[in-house]
Amino acid sequence: MNETSEKILEILERQSGPISGEKISEMTGITRSAVWKNINELKELGYSIESTKSKGYELKESTPKLLPHEIKKYLKTDFIGKDIRYFKNTPSTTWVAKDLCSKKDAENFNGTILIAEEQTGGVGRLGRAWFSPSGGIWTTIILKPTIPIDKLFFVTMSASIAVARTIRRMYDIGALIKWPNDIYIGDKKVSGILLELAAEADQIHYCLLGIGIDANIKPEDLQCSLQTPITSLNIEIGHDIDRAKFLATMLGEFERRYKLVEEGEYKAISREWKSLSLTLEKRVRITTPRRTFEGEAIDLDEYGALIIKKDNGKVERILSGDCTPI
Repeated sequence: MNETSEKILEILERQSGPISGEKISEMTGITRSAVWKNINELKELGYSIESTKSKGYELKESTPKLLPHEIKKYLKTDFIGKDIRYFKNTPSTTWVAKDLCSKKDAENFNGTILIAEEQTGGVGRLGRAWFSPSGGIWTTIILKPTIPIDKLFFVTMSASIAVARTIRRMYDIGALIKWPNDIYIGDKKVSGILLELAAEADQIHYCLLGIGIDANIKPEDLQCSLQTPITSLNIEIGHDIDRAKFLATMLGEFERRYKLVEEGEYKAISREWKSLSLTLEKRVRITTPRRTFEGEAIDLDEYGALIIKKDNGKVERILSGDCTPI
């Protein structure tokens, strides 16, 4: 959306009824022909605008797209999402973020959000493909945290909490967190989170926080498997959600907790994560590249590692791997 189109959109949003093209022309300093051209561009972006010769233009309905303008209407953050970059289609928002950070100091992009309507090359944990069709929320947040590198899992924990809390508060659905980075509704996955790190020794250059949420996706478009049943928010609620409002709310929830992490309030994050855990106090199967074993998930340690009590009584600390309730 160009600057002129956005100005016209803001004028239409403030009106309680139609406004003439002549009036819009006066308010924006452009010709009526240019007004008409920009109105058509807004329509192409999905805005429902009624046009009549006698009355002028009237905005009937906002676009369902995750345009920066729509997100910022609801956004209440200090720095997360102040810069939002939108793509109709891209292989991966994380790849775009990496490219940005390779060209300029990542500090310049701290809090920048990259959003795609659809990803053709999304990647999840352990290099697995992440199915990212139109209707979901596919975003990467560029961060430059000032915390010890061994506390980075608390950034992922903060994002997990933010997604679960937003679902609970907006739709009264009991979303829970499955260690290490998935959000579940019942026994079905609705969201996944991935944190990529660029660092040298103990120096963090930047982090890329990828968040994928199955928002408004039809059942036939979900890529389900026997290992990981999947659902979407619109399936659980019974109607499509306002994705822009959801994302803006979730970013606010994340920023509040991210600030706590930056302040060293790790225990507060850990307590809240545990209160939303689908994993703790459950019997689980742990699968790593080298082995598979079962036991009870009894706790998280001070670095976010999962503590498992095996059947033989031995306690193990798991930093990464798949964890499946059994």
